[in-house]
Amino acid sequence: MKSFRVLCPSKDIKGEITLSGSKSISNRVLLIQALCEESFDIYNLSDSDDSISMQQLLNSNEDLLDAHHAGTTFRFLTAYLSTREGSQILTGSERMKQRPVKALVDALNIIGANIEYLENEGYPPLKINSPTPSHKSEISLPANISSQYISALLMIGPTLPDGLIMNLEGDIVSRPYIEMTINIMSYFGVSTIWEGQKLIIRPQKYIPKSYHVEADWSAASYFYTIAGLSHSAEITLKGLHKNSLQGDANIVKICAELGLDSIFGDYQITILKKIILLFLSSLNTILSRFRI
Repeated sequence: MKSFRVLCPSKDIKGEITLSGSKSISNRVLLIQALCEESFDIYNLSDSDDSISMQQLLNSNEDLLDAHHAGTTFRFLTAYLSTREGSQILTGSERMKQRPVKALVDALNIIGANIEYLENEGYPPLKINSPTPSHKSEISLPANISSQYISALLMIGPTLPDGLIMNLEGDIVSRPYIEMTINIMSYFGVSTIWEGQKLIIRPQKYIPKSYHVEADWSAASYFYTIAGLSHSAEITLKGLHKNSLQGDANIVKICAELGLDSIFGDYQITILKKIILLFLSSLNTILSRFRI
């Protein structure tokens, strides 16, 4: 394995970075685009393997679809294909075949899907057939399962004959990602009623509208780390929104306590740090709260 040593002769950092689009947002918008009756433009799509795979497989006419390592892609495609006519096999890498999908498949089969396991019960690969005429429109799911299962069901919900009602049982552990999905669906004209532990989606049509994918706040966090370790910094990150759908945007508040200012502009943010002493003083204040 090769190793690299990166040296910075100055601890004063200044630069401008254009970040790739968020994978979480990109994959949701791609699925909605496929569910929409008309296509629309998507700008600043993520260049992640998951999103590239998602786009390719949604546009494929092959009977065998391989999601490789892309977990989000596999789960979203399972829901999408379950609403389509015909039969297709959805598979993945050997590691993907070890990742359970039973909770999602069980829920989909209840609401009219016709999905079979081709190898081990509860795991990929799957044979996804045309939906059955008999179905229910209400399901119950453990609230602590992957938000990707819940999001996949939410997004196909308005396209089902009677819509979908989901009862989430227990503590909801991935609320930010569920809220992200609902907000993106709302942008495309689909409303969701969230009452306590119940999500209600009536039959509706997605309205095609061009969409600009926000940059990835997870990627932005690395530049906050660089700024924090510098003597002074002025780093502009392009593609970020002030009112973000991403939970990782909370790093702005966290780093404000460490002496890093975040100045929002038009689809960008500039991280400012003036002196290292301010950062160290703030860090010492925060650490002191955890001392026994």
